[in-house]
Order: sequence, then C-alpha cells, then structure tokens
Amino acid sequence: MILTAVLALFGFGITPSTAATPITVAAAIGRQDSSTASVTGYVVGQPTATSTVVRSNYPNDYALALADSASQTSTSAMLYVQIPTAFRASYGLQSNPSLLGKQITVTGTLAAYFSHPGLKDATAFTGGGGSDPGDPPTPGDYYAPVAGKTGAALKSGLHTLIANQTKLTYDQVWNALKDTDQDPANTSNVILLYSGRSQSKTTNGGGVNDWNREHVWAKSHGDFGTATGPGTDIHHLRPEDVSVNGARGNLDFDNGGTAVAECPGCTADTDSFAPRAAVRGDVARMILYMAVRYDGGDGFANLEPNNSVNNGSAPAIGKLTVLKAWAAADPPDAFEKRRNEVIYTTYQHNRNPFIDHPEYIASIWP
Repeated sequence: MILTAVLALFGFGITPSTAATPITVAAAIGRQDSSTASVTGYVVGQPTATSTVVRSNYPNDYALALADSASQTSTSAMLYVQIPTAFRASYGLQSNPSLLGKQITVTGTLAAYFSHPGLKDATAFTGGGGSDPGDPPTPGDYYAPVAGKTGAALKSGLHTLIANQTKLTYDQVWNALKDTDQDPANTSNVILLYSGRSQSKTTNGGGVNDWNREHVWAKSHGDFGTATGPGTDIHHLRPEDVSVNGARGNLDFDNGGTAVAECPGCTADTDSFAPRAAVRGDVARMILYMAVRYDGGDGFANLEPNNSVNNGSAPAIGKLTVLKAWAAADPPDAFEKRRNEVIYTTYQHNRNPFIDHPEYIASIWP
C-alpha cells in the first residue's frame, strides 16, 4: 500500500485494486460515496457552475465534464472532473480544446464538485485518442479525404472540405470575434491582431481607439465587400484598432517600411504592410486559407496569392514568398489553435487546414 501511494503521488497512475475496472459515467454519478474509481467517458465540455457546461471559450484548465455519449447536453447526465495541477497541461480544455468528444479514463475520488456529482483528487488520466462514432469528426478524421494528396489535388481536396461551412452575417461577426479572439488573461477583452493590445469587448465600433472588423484578405482584393461569404468569413476577420486598420487599408503584405502608429512592431510603406512578428504566421495562414476556400466556384472571385504588391482590386494578394517565410518563422500557437477550434465547433464548422497541417503550405505552393 505504501508503494501504491508513492507511485500515485508521483503521477504513475497506480490506483487501488477497487479502481482497476473502469465504470461508466452513469455508475459514477450514482456512487458518490468518496470511494476510488476509474471512470471512462467522453469529454463533453468544461463545467463553470452547477448546471453550466461550456463547449468552447474555455476559461481555464481546471475542470472537464464527462458523459457516456459525446453528444450529451444534459448536465444531469455528466460527471464533473476536477483536474489537478499535474494534469492540466495535458487534459485541460483551454490548452487542449481538441479533447472535446474524445474518450478518456480518469481515476480519482467519487465526490461532489461544483455541488454536482463529480470526481476529485485524480491520480491518473489516460486516453484522448478515440471519439464517439456519432459525434462530429475530430481534426484527424476531418482530413482523412485528403490523405496522400499533394499539390493541386491537395488544394482541390481541401477546398471541398472547408467549403462546407455555416455562413455568418456581417453583424454576427461582432459577437463571434468577441469569442474567437478573447484575451486568455482577461475574458472581458479581445486581443487586437496587428497591435497586440488587449481591449474591452464592449469598445467595438468606428470611433477613435475603438476596435473594428479587419479583413486580413483586404475586401477590395476581389471586390467582395462585406457580402456573406468571403466578406464575413471569420477565419480571416480579426479585431483591430480603427486607426491601425485604416493604416493597413488594402495594402499587400511584405517586409520593410516605417513604423506604424499604435502598432508596435508593425511597418508599412506605400504598397505593403507588415504586422508584428508574433502574428506574421497567423496572417499568412489566413491568406492561404482564403485562397483555398474561395476558388471562383461559388459566385465569388477566385482568390490567389502572388508575388506582387500593388495588386489593387485584382483577386490577388502578395507577396507569396514573404507569406511562406512568415508562416515558417511563426508556427501556430495556442491562441491560434484555440481560435481555429472555436470557429469549427461554434460558428462556421470548418477549419483552417494550415493551422492543423502547416506542412500543406509547401505542398501546395512549393
């Protein structure tokens, strides 16, 4: 027993023999007797109150909810799991949003959490690779149709995948951006893309120092305006300071230029703009997403990156060589990955493939 306790303390997942055979979530809910058990279930969100479980916009890595079905929405059929510090990096939903819908097994004490049937003081977490067959596809399954494809065939296959989306109105974009671009350190704020400033969600508008909706693929490059489709696609719409948005205007992307006011690390000249280094890869992946998603087949222009600046109203944006270099130098981070997940699970139900698979860039644009 001493050896078991020591191993469990150091995270080796060894538990008393009473926990050897996993039980269902339903059984765990009915057995809130402070005994030790291993429970197998599907991750269905994060509990934030006794009767509230969120499936996106996770506030932290402290808890998750399990159910016997990945499609369960009734909190009465969920087990609230407290996540100890040692397991948060691997099983916290803010850090690992793709765990939603995955099957895991947790070992711990069957005791109330959030005044709700729960599991506390966990000593082991395992799994996370499998999903309920009836749940929406995981990112791995999402790309199964393009497995083995390269070049033009890969681009065409990805277009077919990501064109299956829910389209937002331009008004709906306001609230969506308050979710997708939420500051992880202050849930009342959003992070402005180019300037990096954290600003109150409520200060959206058109006034000085408000934030508004920046089209990363400038809407005049293809003349799509704010039409439902490319004009409202939140994979490339981001919050930005009104004056910084104006300074970028419809400039192409390239290195060089002089400093941009209110935008530390940004530069611009007469024909190009460069954001701060921390989001240059984000910008590149958004531009390349747009080139794959909008190919001229759905009533909008065929958007393509090229190696020019001064593209004007042509359905093109540059410079491709610079964008590729930016993508390589600034790989996807936790903020960008979470944003992609929230867009997929809550809003458009499609993904930016270059966040999930950065290697696709070189295959399509060698």
